[in-house]
Amino acid sequence: MPIYWAFLTFMLLKPGVENKEYIFMFNGIDKVMHVSIFTMLGFLFMAALPKIKFSYFFQIILIYAFLTEILQEEMHMGRSMESLDIVADAIGCLLGYYIYKVFVKRFF
Repeated sequence: MPIYWAFLTFMLLKPGVENKEYIFMFNGIDKVMHVSIFTMLGFLFMAALPKIKFSYFFQIILIYAFLTEILQEEMHMGRSMESLDIVADAIGCLLGYYIYKVFVKRFF
């Protein structure tokens, strides 16, 4: 999990680049990416700390989401703070939590 968290921080804070048009690009793909990467983060976080209370889990992930968005705005490197990214991050972490709980219940 620490390696994924470090990679995620790097990807969220690296300088923005001009998006090229690809076949798979669509409006809102960045929100889908936020949901998917935070789903993985939520799952890995629960796998690493399975006894953590849900409220602590959710607070830690949300603080991380807020901090990365604030840093994107403050670093002035082509990224900007978007409140919908935080919403997508929260949805992703909840999905990761739910997937972990279903996985544990089904296989363990």
